Amino acid sequence: MKFFLLGLMGSGKNYWADYLSNHLNIPVYHLDDEIEKAEQKTIADVFKDNGEAYFRNKESFILKSFSDKEPFMLSVGGGTPCFNDNMDWMNANGITIWIDEALETIKQRLIKEKSHRPLIANIPDDKMLSFLKDMRDKRSNFYSRAKHHLKEKEINKTSFLKIFSLYE
Repeated sequence: MKFFLLGLMGSGKNYWADYLSNHLNIPVYHLDDEIEKAEQKTIADVFKDNGEAYFRNKESFILKSFSDKEPFMLSVGGGTPCFNDNMDWMNANGITIWIDEALETIKQRLIKEKSHRPLIANIPDDKMLSFLKDMRDKRSNFYSRAKHHLKEKEINKTSFLKIFSLYE
């Protein structure tokens, strides 16, 4: 089975992908890492050197290269579902899970990681919460199309394992 974890940056997608792949004994991938390998530079440098449109096209191309792999756990970038019909593709090719973490929790995580994240590098800490709220509002139309939606209090091992048991 193919599992796609999605949600805002800082929602814990990579953490849960690593944990769950270990638990299910299936390979794990992080889409941003795959893009960095293909481009041989960081995501921040891809944005800086080539722009967001180039990045989104590369992201979609690499995402869809997973069509011939199975099983796996893949954490995708926060914007991945919102471009190039990626959400429709993920739903057609696997199980999508929206990790909808509390914005305050995400804010605290991201403040420590701003230099690695081009979309928030210049957002002042005191504006981060409103930025995240606006981003979630804009992206929720895409995220809400996920087959499963885990809200902040449901983001735990038990909830994920319940989802996986539906597909055994």
